[in-house]
Amino acid sequence: MRRNHQSTLIARTLAAAAVIAVAVGCSPQSSKAADAGAPATPGSPSPASSASASASASPSTDDKPAGSPAPTGSATTAAKPAPRVLMSNGAKGDQVKELQARLAQIGWFDDTPTGTYGAATTAAVKGFQGRRGLAETGTTDSVTWDRLLGMTTKPTAEELAGRTVNKPAAKLDPRCMTGRVMCISKTSRTLSWVVNGKVQSTMDVRFGSQYTPTREGVFKVFEKSRNHVSTIYHTAMPYAMFFSGGQAVHYSSDFAARGYNGASHGCVNVRDKGKIAALFDAVHIGDKVVVYW
Repeated sequence: MRRNHQSTLIARTLAAAAVIAVAVGCSPQSSKAADAGAPATPGSPSPASSASASASASPSTDDKPAGSPAPTGSATTAAKPAPRVLMSNGAKGDQVKELQARLAQIGWFDDTPTGTYGAATTAAVKGFQGRRGLAETGTTDSVTWDRLLGMTTKPTAEELAGRTVNKPAAKLDPRCMTGRVMCISKTSRTLSWVVNGKVQSTMDVRFGSQYTPTREGVFKVFEKSRNHVSTIYHTAMPYAMFFSGGQAVHYSSDFAARGYNGASHGCVNVRDKGKIAALFDAVHIGDKVVVYW
């Protein structure tokens, strides 16, 4: 009886071992089933199954479900090459001078073209790129150059010498075509005084920084102050014409001195004192102000 009992125990032990061996052996097959598209079972896999799966599957960093076919060579999209750099900091020559003159036409370069690509040119290119959704590298690549060519005209000898700047006419917003309007374009950085659709005068302007942006939209002049002084910054704001809260169109001696190297606290700065003085006399309370891109 004892011998028969021992034989029975041995038989049961061998049977249990066989069951365990089959269960462990099924783990890789379960992984293959998952690779074939079978839904994964919840819970963490056993170390054995994880090791088997990692050994049999190719490494992947995407979020495709297990079982997705690997991309073939014909389906792989080649990476788009980076645009060719034409000019960068330290470059010199006639093309750099043309770049500076073209940037001046649209208000991004506020100095005499020198033909030397320095800090001022880098900052101007970076600003131009940022406004047009391009990578703000400060270097002039083929994409930046093509965009600039499309927005400007070939500089004249007078422009290349820094004696004049031929700015393209600002495209008037449709909301500027009726009534009496200060039509202010952030794209061309100009203010046009428009009466019944006809431009009476145009002047250079600058705006607030990214931290104190000039508001966009349609407003009305609600206050005029010829010799205004800011109650917040205690700086002079001559010929101020308020259109939105504390934001106003006014003359800026800082703009006249530093150009686009500075920025306002949200106001629309004008640097030509004669033009802003004449505009101040022409504008009435209630006249429209349109600020747009």
